[in-house]
Amino acid sequence: MFTPTLRSLVARLPSTTSFTGNFLYPSLISSTQTATSISRSIHTTAPQNARAQGGSKDGGRKKSKKRKGEAPDPRIMNLKSSMPRAVPAPLRFARNRALRHWTIHRAWLLHQRKEREREGHELERMYQSMHNACEELRKTSGPGTRDEGYLYRVAMEKKGAYGYNSVPIEYARPQTETPAREPWNHGWTR
Repeated sequence: MFTPTLRSLVARLPSTTSFTGNFLYPSLISSTQTATSISRSIHTTAPQNARAQGGSKDGGRKKSKKRKGEAPDPRIMNLKSSMPRAVPAPLRFARNRALRHWTIHRAWLLHQRKEREREGHELERMYQSMHNACEELRKTSGPGTRDEGYLYRVAMEKKGAYGYNSVPIEYARPQTETPAREPWNHGWTR
């Protein structure tokens, strides 16, 4: 249970005298008076003038409250009308409905996995077919007196695939297996 202290009881008393401050903190009386006199001598403006001017742009004037005749800001009204009034309650399924939802969800995930596997098998089949065709070209001796593998080399040449007299994009930069000693040249300028 709360037990009031003497300090809390005295602080609640309505008084205009400095009785509470002197009674509660007697050691601060002299230091407070000297501190205020020193601070007043340092500042150039009087405390009353400084308080009246205020530190804001509008000269310390408080903004007046909206009168009854003024309409609210249309932007705020637009936001309020578009936002829901109350937060909807979280979805709580009954036991059968939750089981049904979970079953459908798992079936959908299973369907997606099967589709991914089917596409993967199809790509693997196409790759294997291309690999077998290239292997046949490599083993076949070329037209006329050409040696074995000529057709394979011509097929893999990709002449004109990157434009007229151009090089493959793989050769545009040197391919390295290890990173450079200096990964980024910070001192480079144009």
